[in-house]
Amino acid sequence: MARRWPIQRVPRELWSAQEPTFSDAAPAVIEAAAKRAGERPSGNWFVFAASTDIRADRPFGTRVGGRELVAWRDRHGTLLIGPGECPHLGAPLAHGRVVCGTLVCRWHGMPVGADGRFGWEPWPAHDDGVLAWVRLDGPEAPLAEPVLPPRPALADSVAAVARLDGVCEPEDVIANRLDPWHGSWFHPYSFTHLKVRSVPEPQDDRFVVDVTFRVAPGAGVPVRAEFACPEPRTVVMTIVEGEGAGSVVETHATPLGPGPDGRPRTAVIEAVIATSGRTGFPFARKAAPALRPLMRRAAARLWRDDLAYAERRYALRS
Repeated sequence: MARRWPIQRVPRELWSAQEPTFSDAAPAVIEAAAKRAGERPSGNWFVFAASTDIRADRPFGTRVGGRELVAWRDRHGTLLIGPGECPHLGAPLAHGRVVCGTLVCRWHGMPVGADGRFGWEPWPAHDDGVLAWVRLDGPEAPLAEPVLPPRPALADSVAAVARLDGVCEPEDVIANRLDPWHGSWFHPYSFTHLKVRSVPEPQDDRFVVDVTFRVAPGAGVPVRAEFACPEPRTVVMTIVEGEGAGSVVETHATPLGPGPDGRPRTAVIEAVIATSGRTGFPFARKAAPALRPLMRRAAARLWRDDLAYAERRYALRS
């Protein structure tokens, strides 16, 4: 029955009747896993937006690592990104207009683009079909492309991207994701019957978790999931058993730089790439425009809570 119908009855229980997890959630385990993640190469690549946020009819402005950025697409759909300040008098290029694939500053009409004229040079960019990346070279050795985890084929999936910003640093977001024990305590509306089966070790650096995703009061979908860090600012959850096996949730933590109060800001940019081998899933793909807002809303609800966790961690550390 479970194979034909993934939703199972989940007996209701009091939140306070759960088995406590504080004795298993050893701070040393979380810190060691986060430290190993921080030592992995990123090639200086940063996620800065969903691919669909970058369009050919208008510029997209943001900040990464304290730098002002502007991005758009040329007439061929190629992603272009570079400094957000006009090289003429520093106008915000994000307020400009895209004309025939070239970005034109609104202050004095200076055009900038891939040809690097007028002192504006594009930075290395990568579009993986779900997320847009920029390479901001620094002390680390650069890589030709970002370090990407395995994903299901996009043609067979439904993808959605959510973003929230918090007063913390990327390591606080990563540490939150590397603490799966808080799931059913902090998010009882989404998770229940959570059990951590194995924890990261240098030779097998991943968490393995059994958890039931709530879909309605008294009903849920049990799965087995793995959490791992392919690079310093990313945690990937992959469903390895159960409904949606092969689906991934990529949580990217992008430093934005200091806010007006001098404290750091970090963007959580989370990509959910869902797939299923069920015969009815192609119909779900056709309904993707209606599903994506629901997927983004679910991710945002979780991260409103988890950013409070990350911000608290930063406040205590600082």
